[in-house]
Amino acid sequence: MARSSPKLQWCIVRTGDDLNWWVEEISDETHWDVDGLGIIDPRQISHVIDLCEPLRDYGFDTDVIDQAFFPFALEKELEGGRVRLKRSKDSLLESDEQIFFALPDIVDEEKGPYADFLDQITRARVKMLNDLIDFDQNLTIEELEEEIRERQNAEYFEGRAVHFFNEITAILEYVPEGFELDQDEETGEKGSEDIDSIPDLEEEESIEEDETMKWEEESDEEDISEEEALIGDDDEDEDEEDELDEEAEEEATPGGRQE
Repeated sequence: MARSSPKLQWCIVRTGDDLNWWVEEISDETHWDVDGLGIIDPRQISHVIDLCEPLRDYGFDTDVIDQAFFPFALEKELEGGRVRLKRSKDSLLESDEQIFFALPDIVDEEKGPYADFLDQITRARVKMLNDLIDFDQNLTIEELEEEIRERQNAEYFEGRAVHFFNEITAILEYVPEGFELDQDEETGEKGSEDIDSIPDLEEEESIEEDETMKWEEESDEEDISEEEALIGDDDEDEDEEDELDEEAEEEATPGGRQE
């Protein structure tokens, strides 16, 4: 089916228990089967585009994204949590703010635009992993595809349909078990370096005295001398009072001293 075909004009979608969006009705029933047909929401397609960006250094052409998906815009909300979407001619890549749903072009599942998109991101992802991870032997496309296929088969056996978003991110976020990307390791090491770079304070670090500190010491000594002088004056006053009291008692006592 040509991308300009007038048959694909709208679709009605709903959210599933997995929080992904699924197509419930579609205008072109001839070329599309809604059984297990998912659609990628604006938040998800924005994440996919971000994940594809680093792959440009490994031969991936981001223009393939516009070729692989049909953009749909929100038309109106329906009862039961359903939403009606209408076909859009805008580009997913050129939108300033991602507001479009994206329906993969799977009319030709073997050689169509979406199949080509999956093939290109797989090849680019393998190149990137071989460049960033020091494998004993280079990772192959067949190894990546086989591991992802095993995961998908497990979901099929559990009676779950594989959503397009999960299918795409399984490739774009794939890392062989037991490995991690060098860029992730560098991020962790940088964080450790930041912590290690904080200097420790020395407990016995000496502080040089300045003139201000000496003035404070001299001031403290003067205060102590003044306090001692005051205490001495108080003692002398108490001695004089005691002598006067003794003389008064002798005068009052019979036989005491008389002037």
